[in-house]
Amino acid sequence: MHELQQAASFIDLSATTIVFLFILGFIGGLVSGFIGSGGAFVLTPGMMSLGVPATVAVASNMCHKFPKAMVGAYKRYKYGQVDIKLGLFMAGSAILGVQAGIKVQEWILSQWGQAGSNLYVSVSFVLVLVVVGGYVFRDAARIAKGKVEDKASPLVLKLQSIQLPPMIHFKRADIRISLWFTIPVGFATGMLAATIAVGGFIGVPGMIYVLGVSGFVASATELVIAFVMGLGGSINWAMQGMVDIRLTLIILAGSLIGVQLGAIGTTLVKEHLIKIVMAVIMLIVAVSRALAIPQYLAELELVRVDSTILTVLKHVSFASMCLALAIGAGIILKAIFKARKELKEAGPALGVMAPSEH
Repeated sequence: MHELQQAASFIDLSATTIVFLFILGFIGGLVSGFIGSGGAFVLTPGMMSLGVPATVAVASNMCHKFPKAMVGAYKRYKYGQVDIKLGLFMAGSAILGVQAGIKVQEWILSQWGQAGSNLYVSVSFVLVLVVVGGYVFRDAARIAKGKVEDKASPLVLKLQSIQLPPMIHFKRADIRISLWFTIPVGFATGMLAATIAVGGFIGVPGMIYVLGVSGFVASATELVIAFVMGLGGSINWAMQGMVDIRLTLIILAGSLIGVQLGAIGTTLVKEHLIKIVMAVIMLIVAVSRALAIPQYLAELELVRVDSTILTVLKHVSFASMCLALAIGAGIILKAIFKARKELKEAGPALGVMAPSEH
């Protein structure tokens, strides 16, 4: 415990840093409310780009997550998109995954210090972002072009056909599946959340491509899981002195505004757009984190890199992160405003109600 607390270091906050963190929180919340991933794949790298140690970034991000997730889940529950039963079932195994992930982080810190933890988190980000982001983007692009229908995959159909008790029916998600198939998805969600604070990378695609849940319901239900995981994980990290409450509160202030706007956006756009936004941001953030890896390798004395090159890579990494934020927010806001305009124009003729009237 003592070693872990000694490893933690909190950055100094300037006016520019505070503004950046608030904007980071707003866009993270916007993305979170829109795709249900928790937005941490934007927030954790964003904090690390400011020099925040990986464990502090993960812990502070997880701490801000549960109140934001609660707001987002409630908002989307009112739109009829949340399957609370599924969320609670998956949260049970996700909590176990969180504890396992924290143990792994503790071990890495004790063996290789903060540089080792930074490297571990960054490599994990790149691998998960490229694999999941690439798959989701390909799937969304094919649906958008009309090459395939947005329907259950062969894996989903196979798993749903296996009658392995206890069989659970999830009404809102409109699926009936064995409890045993929800456990590994939930555990992986928690494990990843404790590693890089992004359980939704596994949770949302897992519910869509393994359990057969629709994109709308999966992204909304993941907010329930994020709330439970965030609460439990925050307590654990805080006891180890890893939570920077300043970062948590600044990001939370922006997130609470963004998450509600993002949740409203899900009622106005086509479902495949959620997948496209998720994939685009994932792939750009992957580039940002990949550019930061040489710095951590140099700190661990595993490679020798000229300091000038490291400085350039650091600036390009930060610029890539800003690009991801701008593109993600731009796609979502443009889609929301366009859909609202179309809804207003079609409303009088079709008798369509605004989302607030649903």
